[in-house]
Amino acid sequence: MILKGKVWKFGDDISTDHIAPGRYFHLRTNLPELAKHVLEDAREDFASKVEKGDIIVAGRNFGLGSSREHAPRIIKLAGVAAIIAKSFARIFYRNAVNIGLPLIEIKEADEIDEGDVLEIDLANGIVKNTTKGKEYKFVPMPKFMLDVINEGGIENYISKYGDYKI
Repeated sequence: MILKGKVWKFGDDISTDHIAPGRYFHLRTNLPELAKHVLEDAREDFASKVEKGDIIVAGRNFGLGSSREHAPRIIKLAGVAAIIAKSFARIFYRNAVNIGLPLIEIKEADEIDEGDVLEIDLANGIVKNTTKGKEYKFVPMPKFMLDVINEGGIENYISKYGDYKI
């Protein structure tokens, strides 16, 4: 699976409250409406300008804070194809994989700029910055995670195949 998209750049410590602002808590049962406010507190224009297939690139500890399962869901609903960061909060990482949103850790995330176009090869662990002609390696996702992502999340995977057999 190759993903290609334009970069939106964020810094360190983007919390689940930045992603899904608490003042919109009443919208948690209406995720398409909540997605209209995704990352509003980190970047006011993000939700209105993000396009399907775009990629978020961030610093350290993306997704820290409370375990808001809807945080990665509304990022995905907004059209984001993947998130690249130096590191992720553990619970956010797990929630993202469960809903089929690829997360990639690369230490060189600072070298990627807003507006760069990236190609991500999830199976082989390669990020190509086609704007700058650079390539970055990451630990390829295990087959199970790729299977879950390809099916759009763990619920879709289990509905289609039943329990995963290792």
